[in-house]
Amino acid sequence: MIYLNNAATTYPKPQCVQDACNAFFQRIPAGQFRSAADTGTADIFTQCRKKLGTLLGIRETGRIYFTSGSTEALNKILYGLGIPASQMIVTASEHNSVLRPLYNIPSIQGAPAVVPCDRNGKVHPETLERYIAAESRVLVVNHCSNVTGCIQDMREISRIARKHHLLLIVDLSQSAGCIPVDVDGWMADAIAFTGHKSLFGIQGSGGYYVRSGIPFRPMLFGGSGKDSGRLFYDPDDYEYETGTLNGMGVTALDAGAGYLLEKGVAHIQREEQEKMRYLYESLSRMDALTLYGEAEENKGPVLSFNVEGLKAADTAYILQNSYGIISRAGLHCAPLLHACLETGPWGTVRISISDLNTWEELERFVQAVREICQAAG
Repeated sequence: MIYLNNAATTYPKPQCVQDACNAFFQRIPAGQFRSAADTGTADIFTQCRKKLGTLLGIRETGRIYFTSGSTEALNKILYGLGIPASQMIVTASEHNSVLRPLYNIPSIQGAPAVVPCDRNGKVHPETLERYIAAESRVLVVNHCSNVTGCIQDMREISRIARKHHLLLIVDLSQSAGCIPVDVDGWMADAIAFTGHKSLFGIQGSGGYYVRSGIPFRPMLFGGSGKDSGRLFYDPDDYEYETGTLNGMGVTALDAGAGYLLEKGVAHIQREEQEKMRYLYESLSRMDALTLYGEAEENKGPVLSFNVEGLKAADTAYILQNSYGIISRAGLHCAPLLHACLETGPWGTVRISISDLNTWEELERFVQAVREICQAAG
């Protein structure tokens, strides 16, 4: 079996992550602020925050809050700002984890302005500026597309956000762990990340960061493990993590972050980009295939394509059942981007690699697609 669906969830995980998960069950359960015994792992949460701060370029690591993943994180950010959707700007490359909250959370009124992308999924600065209105207050940007792999120019986008006094929210779901990130350098006001993709954690883990000084309300209230006598909060002393945190998820995320710090995200990006160039060059030679985007623009470890005469789901079915290659078919929770790409109602076949995919696996994939194209032609 060849697994090329890492943009959904990375597989396999590094051995250190597997070992950390196994060891988790052998230890006394511990939660932040709640463990009476010093087991040596009671503060795994703070430890993980510090590693994530180093990886993502965040100095205020105490303002990294854990969630079940990016979907929960983005919902909490968008709700917590308390700003109407009509005063927000999003890009056409956004995931439904951004779009659906803005259209469905009752307290977020109106609809956001949507900045279109080009055929690579890129947001051009001059286009972005045309969509900024006098009432605009928030800009939401997906750092790396989960459809084309296009990486947005965050320094230029940040400059525009600062120029127009916009709060900048960045979705790092597809980039954290495989593309260098500099949250503080970008002057981002909030970011969301997921643990189970390129950070090599497990499903059900992730989190968000909100810069200090921004009015921000929690979505949930409940037990927090400290000051249990308090029933009322003032806006300047809210707590943003309630209930029992996902100890195993944070343990795995901590191990994955350690793996990435040791190997180096820049090193991983160089290796993955070399493999992606090979894939782009190989697929672009096939006449019966439509490749969405170009290697020079789309530098994330993701690409989308379609085979002439086949629906995306049919191509993915053939890859899996005839060749043992797992990909992904559909709109990939990014309907507005597919409208820009004009992929039609069936979407695309998406493949996505991780640091652990081998050259042999990619060569076998290319041969499989070549055979499918020949049969379709």
